[in-house]
Amino acid sequence: MKTRFFALAALALSLAACTQDEQADDNRLPEGEFPVVIRATGLSVEATPQAAPSTRATVDGDWQGVQTVALKMGDAVKEYTVTASTDSKSAMLSSENNPHYWTSRDPITVSAWWPLDDTDITRMPAVKVAEDQSTQEAFAASDFIAAIDQTVEFDEPKLTFTHRTARITVALKPGTGITSVAGATVSLMSLSADNENPTAIQTYHASGNSYEALTAPQTVAKGEPFIRVELGGGNFYFRPQNDVVLEAGNRYKYTVKVNATGLTLAGCEIGKWDDGGGESGAAEDLGYNYDTTTKTYTVYNADGLMAWNEATRKDLSINCTLTADIDLTGKEWTRIGGWSGYSGVFNGQGHRITGLNFSAASTELFGLLNVRGVIKNLQLIDVNLYGNSGGTAGIVSQNNGQIIACSVTGKIDAYSGVGGIALINLGSITACWFDGTLKENVSGGIVYSNYSNGSISACYWRANIDNGVYINQDGMVDATKVNDGASWQPAVDGMNAALTGNDYQWVLGPDDLPVLQKKQ
Repeated sequence: MKTRFFALAALALSLAACTQDEQADDNRLPEGEFPVVIRATGLSVEATPQAAPSTRATVDGDWQGVQTVALKMGDAVKEYTVTASTDSKSAMLSSENNPHYWTSRDPITVSAWWPLDDTDITRMPAVKVAEDQSTQEAFAASDFIAAIDQTVEFDEPKLTFTHRTARITVALKPGTGITSVAGATVSLMSLSADNENPTAIQTYHASGNSYEALTAPQTVAKGEPFIRVELGGGNFYFRPQNDVVLEAGNRYKYTVKVNATGLTLAGCEIGKWDDGGGESGAAEDLGYNYDTTTKTYTVYNADGLMAWNEATRKDLSINCTLTADIDLTGKEWTRIGGWSGYSGVFNGQGHRITGLNFSAASTELFGLLNVRGVIKNLQLIDVNLYGNSGGTAGIVSQNNGQIIACSVTGKIDAYSGVGGIALINLGSITACWFDGTLKENVSGGIVYSNYSNGSISACYWRANIDNGVYINQDGMVDATKVNDGASWQPAVDGMNAALTGNDYQWVLGPDDLPVLQKKQ
């Protein structure tokens, strides 16, 4: 078949040469004598890693896996046979029985595509990739190629094909708390369902720690889970900080570190399909990972905490767990908890938040903590707060829930009343302390106003005021002042006695103030 085809191609080109002088003044050609035969190029790549076997398909720049293409001239679409070159990196397109014909030597406009629509070859099919691309065959079969409205010359008939899909490569690396990424399953998520495409794709394990998938062109919204890694019974997610625009014919290589706390992006390369080159650089880090099962943000920098802050404006039950100290310097914090109050669990895991330094109508981390809400194991360091239109406090304006093993140091002032931990308490505050300066005369070292159903247990303060609670309306109060120059060790012992069920406890730190550490 291949020998016969090349003979036909050679005949067509020789006839064109023989008649060139005879028709020098007339570009018209005899009808039905010069079949259109075109050389196809454009897919030459080094695709899947060299350690992986070749797919023998267009995704790897190999024409061997393509039998026919649809070739359109004007309104007519015909099926053309593909004959791959010796190295399979280019091909000749021809039709033995029903070809298009040259009618003159003038350039023609041609389109071609693969795969074909079996029900109607005159229609270029929409890109629709496989949901499960975990096998080599399914990955390769998800590719779509085309050459659209290209000018083809009579003397050098050539079409340059491009991919209609976008190619994503995910390279995994073990990160903090993870010794190996062997056995991982990698998926792409939050994808567009346009043209019945899958919203999630299981990738092909190409080789080593490299995973690949093809998608339809689209934009993945920032903040949505884009890459999921399943490893050791856990799910880890990467959420891009900016929109990810997946363009046809481009390759996107993400180098991802798998940490015990989630995924971080070590680098991103965006460029041509063949080399992944072009735009490159260190990727921006969202600062958090989100577990949809537990509705928990695991936060490790200020951007992550601000992202959780924003998320709670839509859902006040979203949990937050800190895995690092956070500096909020320069950030515009919006306090958590609208009219219904925050009902999630905020677990500082013994970490510190610094940089709370501002004046506003409301300055606390939390506005209202409702009866299901919990704030625990958190330290706010060197705050400088001023409530310019009412009262304020270090952690929460009104507590209806539980505040456990938390502390505040710094200066708090306000137009009216001040509390070191809470302004109003109708819930429970256990094993918390304050050290710093409060507004004189109308402040409580722990709480400004404690109501009858409010409970304050094993709490301590050192400040310029003498009352742990400024107004107590028959609530339970166990709050003790630590005098200047006195050791905080008795406070540490008293607080730990109340923390029998907590996974963190207080110890004296290097500056003789209590710090949290996980129970051994």
